Amino acid sequence: MKKIDALLIQLLLWARKQPLLYRFTLGTRILLAVGFIPTGMVKVLGHRFTTLSTEHETGAFFEVLYQSGYYWQFLGAAQVMAGILILFERTAALGAVLFLGIIANIFFITISYDFSGTPFITFPMLMASFWLIFWDWHRIRPLFFLHAPAALDVPQSSLRNTFERAVYVIGLLSGLMVFSVMRGLAVPMPLFYAALSIAVFSFLLAFVLGIVYHKSKVQC
Repeated sequence: MKKIDALLIQLLLWARKQPLLYRFTLGTRILLAVGFIPTGMVKVLGHRFTTLSTEHETGAFFEVLYQSGYYWQFLGAAQVMAGILILFERTAALGAVLFLGIIANIFFITISYDFSGTPFITFPMLMASFWLIFWDWHRIRPLFFLHAPAALDVPQSSLRNTFERAVYVIGLLSGLMVFSVMRGLAVPMPLFYAALSIAVFSFLLAFVLGIVYHKSKVQC
């Protein structure tokens, strides 16, 4: 285990110096939060997650969870909390641990029941949560190694300027709007398509800015 820990730390020190990987991590956090927060809020508010008939085993499974009441809302609250925690640098490690537990549970549910193509969505989310665990391994490792130092000096990255930070924030907010509509929020369709367009544009712009800033740093 110590050899594995040493390898992870070595890889982490390298990864934390890569501007593109930092931006990839931010994008991953945003995408996971966008997927979890609206979905969790549906449960917190006591609404059904699906309109599938209970004659279908998937519909029956969700109906049993829905009828549980407080447990259904607890699941939703946990999803919302995980989605919020991974968005902030100070709480990202805790959010990653919580997110991993939730998405691992969801993934195994989707492969245990007839969820059609859903595992093709939940599996990448599971892999993304492992990436977030790796990214904050220096904070999480004391959970696995009793004598591991509580803090490890690792490179800290940040977005280049206010404009780039604004792109990520706008992408997050528009993404939340899009997924909220997909989860039942009633808004005018023009507003939905506007939010969708902004979300896609923000994603592309963030990618382009990341490449441009990376190249400018390499040339320097």
